[in-house]
Amino acid sequence: MIPCISQITTLPAAFGDDVHAAANAKCGAVEVWLTKLESFLATRALESAKQLVADSGVKLEAAAGQGGILLTMGEARREAFALFERRLELCEALEIPTLVISGDFAESITATDYDRAIVSLRQAGQLAAARGVRIALEFQSRAAFCNNLCTAASLVEQCGESNVGICLDVFHYYTGPSKFEDLVALSPNRLFHVQLSDLAGTPRELATDTDRILPGDGDFQLGPIIDHLRAIDYRGAVSVELMNPQIWKVQALQVAEVAVTALRRLLGLAVP
Repeated sequence: MIPCISQITTLPAAFGDDVHAAANAKCGAVEVWLTKLESFLATRALESAKQLVADSGVKLEAAAGQGGILLTMGEARREAFALFERRLELCEALEIPTLVISGDFAESITATDYDRAIVSLRQAGQLAAARGVRIALEFQSRAAFCNNLCTAASLVEQCGESNVGICLDVFHYYTGPSKFEDLVALSPNRLFHVQLSDLAGTPRELATDTDRILPGDGDFQLGPIIDHLRAIDYRGAVSVELMNPQIWKVQALQVAEVAVTALRRLLGLAVP
């Protein structure tokens, strides 16, 4: 498994600062927060980003922050897919293999909506395949639908595209209705990305993204999940993903150092 840090964990820092922080913390992989990359490119050429990444020795393992493509209709759908295609172009250019998309099921849905989501997921997969990119669907624990691993796996299977898989965000796994037995739905050819965090002192029903803390510092039983990832021979990225405003106050390098140390300890890897 590849230790990785998400750029949303250090949200106030610039794209380049994140890359340098990961490199200096001896973390060789970064999960890109797409709006941060786009802000960087608003004043710089794409070649600047390529050179920055190449010079750092860090690999961009995944990109996240894409929503709005599963259930939107009309003009909103056209805009969402236009943005999605631009982001696929960025992933292709920067050799980012996986793009994480959120479920977007904020409200209850009908059978027609469900079918539309499968069609949209299939279309997204086909567009991504043309760019050599994989799509990882992330279920959201507070959503009315697709709030668990089992349903996400069903949508992925029904869309029928081999480059469409699952992003397992452990925060959503533990704060939603997912069950331990749902992990059987994960396989190396369908699990494309993993995001880790933890939670302490907050009831799961009340927990929000801002309550996320470093993995291993809270109450989540992360060991059995890591054991399962080993059992299925998952070799992809495992990313620390936090949206904690208190952590955002700390310099990116310090966050990267403690995050990768915590992650390596959990994964049973030597700390440099």
